[in-house]
Amino acid sequence: MRYTDWFEIVDPAFKSLILPNVHVDQLYTGGRWLEGPVYVPAARHLLFSDIPNNRVLRYDEVNETVAIFEAPSNFANGHTLDREGRVISCEHFTRRVTRREHDGSLTTLAESFGGKRLNSPNDVIADSKGSIWFTDPSYGISTPYEGSLAESEIGSRNVYRLTPDGQLEAIITNLQQPNGLALSRDEQTLYVVDSGVQPAKLMAYALDTSAKPASGRVFSECPNGMYDGVRIDQSGHVWTSAGDGVHCLGPDGTLIGKILIPETVSNVCFGGREKNRLYITATRSLFAVYLNARG
Repeated sequence: MRYTDWFEIVDPAFKSLILPNVHVDQLYTGGRWLEGPVYVPAARHLLFSDIPNNRVLRYDEVNETVAIFEAPSNFANGHTLDREGRVISCEHFTRRVTRREHDGSLTTLAESFGGKRLNSPNDVIADSKGSIWFTDPSYGISTPYEGSLAESEIGSRNVYRLTPDGQLEAIITNLQQPNGLALSRDEQTLYVVDSGVQPAKLMAYALDTSAKPASGRVFSECPNGMYDGVRIDQSGHVWTSAGDGVHCLGPDGTLIGKILIPETVSNVCFGGREKNRLYITATRSLFAVYLNARG
């Protein structure tokens, strides 16, 4: 494909974020629904989920190979790193959030709320104070294809915050299907995708000094397909998945450009030594592109 085939410039501001003569690399194909990418700097690799195949794959950026990292994976979906570099995972099948310790052991961080099992934790982030934030829609219990068929015990689909002392709080309870989430660089705004409405909405919540969210506002509505995973660069641009690729939104929520991908995109993640390579999980494939932006 030509350089111009990979990018759609909606606003001239997008030109400053893309590099001349770069192209989108297809690093792997053969999954069923790829999701949950997380870049691990210490290992120079990317972990990403192949949910229906019940496995986590590993892309080694040094030798450019992909191999199975974990199988079965309990139908793992979203991943993130905490401030100690440990991998936090959302598992559909076990309906829990876990942490992989440095010695390889697994710690369960959350699996129930109010004495009832979680639905199917989907996406997860960590803040600078050690709290873990995650979404809990019902996608992983609505079909055995991505988890197990089960009724919701909680009866709602919430966004949770787990504090360092182990307190789990439902901080947003009125979304249809909370999905991808991200924090602004100053950690004063929480972004959450609601993929259970049409069109899918990216919501923004101002956080007070105790990290409590105020009433949310619609930051953007998806014009093609569905928003899912979200990442924010150092300048405040929001990069999110959509039906026709990756959409780049300005700090005010305006669509300024797209990275066009020939598969429905599920999630994105900045990585590489300079944090300027955007990894993109799509339906069956893993893509990546270098940008003039850093995560």
